[in-house]
Amino acid sequence: MQLTTEVPLVGGPADGTVVTVELDPNGRPPLTHHHIGERGLAEAEMYELTALLGEGPPWTYQWRGPAT
Repeated sequence: MQLTTEVPLVGGPADGTVVTVELDPNGRPPLTHHHIGERGLAEAEMYELTALLGEGPPWTYQWRGPAT
């Protein structure tokens, strides 16, 4: 079984970035990703997992806004 996968970030300040994440025992990425900005946690952005076709893969992380 694959242990990691690459998931693109869509929207927000990190649009187009691809992150490598660990998969859970069911083969799914984490439900959220917190993208840390240049100033650290003060600029963290929240992305939410979205399956493109039903349950996925493929997946993307869709921007939801600041993680404050």
